Amino acid sequence: MFKNKPGTGKINPDTTDTLIGEGTIFEGKIRSEASIRIEGSIMGDIMSSGDVIIGENGVANSNINARDLILAGQLNGDADVRGKLTINSTGVLNGNISASSLIIESGGVFNGSSKMTAAKPEAVQPIKASS
Repeated sequence: MFKNKPGTGKINPDTTDTLIGEGTIFEGKIRSEASIRIEGSIMGDIMSSGDVIIGENGVANSNINARDLILAGQLNGDADVRGKLTINSTGVLNGNISASSLIIESGGVFNGSSKMTAAKPEAVQPIKASS
């Protein structure tokens, strides 16, 4: 139903293929080549070749590695973002960040330290499954 074209073998990081819905509690690591949206709760690290979006009711007790991060809920952990990190007016980030671009809307909360890096989208490697 949502499969890629036959023979391409690539997953589009611009598509969201993983959703942790509201009322769902997930414990464990997530690794995805596509984007991830969190509306529930997650405890465990997140690695995505695409974007990670944490909705207003979403809570992540995680370290996140992603292309871009949009935070409207709460993140307790560190974020390593290759592109843009956006903390919306309802977002709370308790942890350290590394990003090439940081936007904090009025009302957004950031408790931690930040390190600005140069954007290198061409250096992004696909996530390989571990043995």
